Amino acid sequence: MEFTVYLAGEIHSNWRDEIKSIAQERQLPFYFVGPMEHHETSDDIGENILGEQPTSILKDDAASSINNFRTSVLLNKSDIVIALFGEKYKQWNTAMDASAAISLQKPLILIRPENLHHPLKELSNKANVTVETVEQALEVLAYLVKN
Repeated sequence: MEFTVYLAGEIHSNWRDEIKSIAQERQLPFYFVGPMEHHETSDDIGENILGEQPTSILKDDAASSINNFRTSVLLNKSDIVIALFGEKYKQWNTAMDASAAISLQKPLILIRPENLHHPLKELSNKANVTVETVEQALEVLAYLVKN
């Protein structure tokens, strides 16, 4: 049995590649999906499809509609969601995706460093599992398929 895992969270680090690589090395039956990781493509997709927009606000609005469509489809089709809150970037999209997963009753693994415990305490309480590292999240996935 293969599970689809939506990887929500920052797009500026290689945490997704780390999870995918370790899962592949361990021959774990997981297929990973997530948001567009190439920042410029994500920012420009609205204009690439709909044409040039007259203001930066309308450019952002066009892109966000298409990015939200992608997230909605992939999150709905996923079996599991992992949401990573890193320390370096603002995490509004991560919070939105984690909340959507909870609303959709998708099993949610929340990754957050200890210093973000307080600001994320309510979200962490709603997640199925909260861990501090990518490796710990992968161990939770591995446990799911362990005989």
